[in-house]
Amino acid sequence: MRLAAGRDAEPEGGTDRTPLLGESQPGPVPTCCSARYNLALLSFFGFFLLYALRVNLSVALVDMVEPDASLTKNTSSKVCPEHSSTLDTPRNTTGKKYSWDADTQGWILGSFFYGYIFTQIPGGYLARKIGGKLLLGFGILGTAVFTLFTPIAADLGVGYFIAVRALEGLGEGVTFPAMHAMWSSWAPPLERSKLLSISYAGTQLGTVVSLPVSGLICYYMNWIYVFYIFGALGVLWFLFWIWLVSDSPETHRRISPTEREYILSSLKDQLSTQKSVPWVPMLKSCPLWAIVAAHFSYNWTFYTLLTLLPTYMKEILRFDAQENGVLSALPYFGCWVFMILSGQIADYLREKRNLSTVCVRKTFTVIGMIGPAVFLVAAGFIGCDYTLAVAFLTISTTLGGFCTSGFGINHLDIAPSYAGILLGITNTFATIPGMVGPVIAKSLTHHNTVGEWQNVFYIAASINLFGAIFFALFGSGEVQDWALNGRHLHRN
Repeated sequence: MRLAAGRDAEPEGGTDRTPLLGESQPGPVPTCCSARYNLALLSFFGFFLLYALRVNLSVALVDMVEPDASLTKNTSSKVCPEHSSTLDTPRNTTGKKYSWDADTQGWILGSFFYGYIFTQIPGGYLARKIGGKLLLGFGILGTAVFTLFTPIAADLGVGYFIAVRALEGLGEGVTFPAMHAMWSSWAPPLERSKLLSISYAGTQLGTVVSLPVSGLICYYMNWIYVFYIFGALGVLWFLFWIWLVSDSPETHRRISPTEREYILSSLKDQLSTQKSVPWVPMLKSCPLWAIVAAHFSYNWTFYTLLTLLPTYMKEILRFDAQENGVLSALPYFGCWVFMILSGQIADYLREKRNLSTVCVRKTFTVIGMIGPAVFLVAAGFIGCDYTLAVAFLTISTTLGGFCTSGFGINHLDIAPSYAGILLGITNTFATIPGMVGPVIAKSLTHHNTVGEWQNVFYIAASINLFGAIFFALFGSGEVQDWALNGRHLHRN
């Protein structure tokens, strides 16, 4: 597909027009205590809390619902035996229970995304206009405040509960586009994979910590404290963010002159000076739609497991809340490790081995999407083998960590000046799985049989496979012409 607005396809002969390996790249400055790595670390903790606030409901909901309300008795001929250890410490049973059936639970789990989807593109646009610092900070603050009101909303009724979760989604919706917009000004091209993988790895570690800690809180205390504790931490993080962060190197008060010059000189040929957004050529860009396809497909599997893995652990593998939280978190620990490692490997391959950006992005995306699809299907075939079930689900989610250094940061490769807007566009489509995935999965698992859950895994794996193939065919690693206001860069 050839577009008049710019060269969206790879240049003939397989060369990569990306400026990331150009001769004018300045040498890197030390990373220790640098402003850009401090930003990566602080944003890491921000996304840690962001996902802790998002996923704690997945565990708390198991404890909030009356055991016979969800109509999820396992009626399969392949019923798994009870597999929970006997604990000496008595379980706290003071938490209030609600009579919410399986369909209602599906709408509750999906309600967050009904708010989340509406602020993606506006978030990217506003971040480009006013900067990402305040947008990201107040996005997480708003999510934390509404989390503190969650127990009250649940008591008032399921409608209020769904509304509060949707409002949390509105706050979180601006965060990723805002962060991408900030990195467009902060991340030197040859450090993008490293910096962004550190920053966004907080999402996985937040899941790793939130799931077991939420399980422990439910077991020993009361499910309401799941929302109070994580909500309060979100408010505390906001104070540090406002105090320590700046939108760009030019406005940072404590950055060294050497680091400022290093960052600005590395980005000088990649950022557009035009104030208007080139919406038409942007939306006609084939590499953008390649990211959309990959992002949508990856999130279908990610959100299905994120919201329903605790339910699968309880109803099929028959683990209790304490074991449930720990085992549900295990896959995301592996993903966290691989996110950070893949960022280091990706930039090493680009800088030291001279692999093109598009080659690295496509390779990491294929590994991070086809690998999880294979092990997800395998998990559906092993029935009640607890060890293999946990192992396959862990490997599946772990391999997904490669996608962060694949399509996950590709927005910055093809249009650094509009990275926040591009992420808003792709994440809008990628939010749809969060809205409909849990509802569809719940509707397919009314009786919680092994066969029903196999169908859930098959659907997710098939969508993953489609996204990987589409991105491998149409993805790009070069700055697009429409993103440079007509300026052209050298070819490698």
